Amino acid sequence: MFEATISLTEPQLALSLLGTRDQHLKTIRQALGVTVTHRDGEIRVSGEAASVAKATTALEQLKSQAERMGGVTDDDVSRVLASITGVAGHEVAPVDIIASGRTIRPRTAGQARYVDSIRNNDLVFAIGPAGSGKTYLAVAMAVEALKQRRIRKIVLVRPAVEAGESLGFLPGDLQAKINPYLRPLLDALREMIDYDQIKRYMEMDVIEVLPLAYMRGRTLNDSFIILDEAQNTTVSQMKMFLTRMGEGSKIVASGDVTQTDLPSHASSGLKDALRRLRHIRGVDVVKLTKADIVRHRLVQDIVHAYDRDSSTKRRRSAKDE
Repeated sequence: MFEATISLTEPQLALSLLGTRDQHLKTIRQALGVTVTHRDGEIRVSGEAASVAKATTALEQLKSQAERMGGVTDDDVSRVLASITGVAGHEVAPVDIIASGRTIRPRTAGQARYVDSIRNNDLVFAIGPAGSGKTYLAVAMAVEALKQRRIRKIVLVRPAVEAGESLGFLPGDLQAKINPYLRPLLDALREMIDYDQIKRYMEMDVIEVLPLAYMRGRTLNDSFIILDEAQNTTVSQMKMFLTRMGEGSKIVASGDVTQTDLPSHASSGLKDALRRLRHIRGVDVVKLTKADIVRHRLVQDIVHAYDRDSSTKRRRSAKDE
């Protein structure tokens, strides 16, 4: 066991460096596998020598930034960790979109690979846990492509599969019936384009939001097509969806293969497509992990807790057999 110490002389500096509820320290712990504690104006790092050296370097860089700039953000921590671990590989340009007064950019090394993959491939499968940016970044890249006139149309698609509960009869017209299923896509879109503009785009058929079943028979040219919750497609539905791709189009199909809501007898079209298509030129598969979760700080812990419980049950089951 190796240990290193970093001194923090100013209380305000410590607060900025540690993050709210020590979130920055927690991120460093998880990324590098070290123990990090703060007491009496000192940060103590312990663990394997190589990991402690990386964590100390990261903390020193973040400390220097906090002294210069007066603060450290989650993005800063992710960027410094990526540069030290070499996971990111290379810098990825931010998405050409301003949302809520800030530029949209990948916040983790995995998200950077995802954005880079979308830029360089016509068909991208993204798999990963909730909160890892699969839908949000895909919508951002679609809006960027529309803004830069590289496409003429954005098509947002989702299978109308209920997550473990029956909603029964839904009143209203078609749009009202499918709206609950498509809400996550619309939420992401509304962070990037104001409501009136979205409404105009939909009236002009520049943006189309529809359930998967309504894709049959279509050919979509010069379009950016996003399939959300792709794990809830059947094999035949996925084949139907992918073959809608026309000239000048790009497809992103995202999902979490651990959260399939299909009947037990049905095979997931996403899993099947990953097996069949991953080696085709122009097709890429990006795997996001718990480290890429950028929602509320508790989401990463929640996903980890459920995964840990599932692993324990599998081990017990294996022993019983």
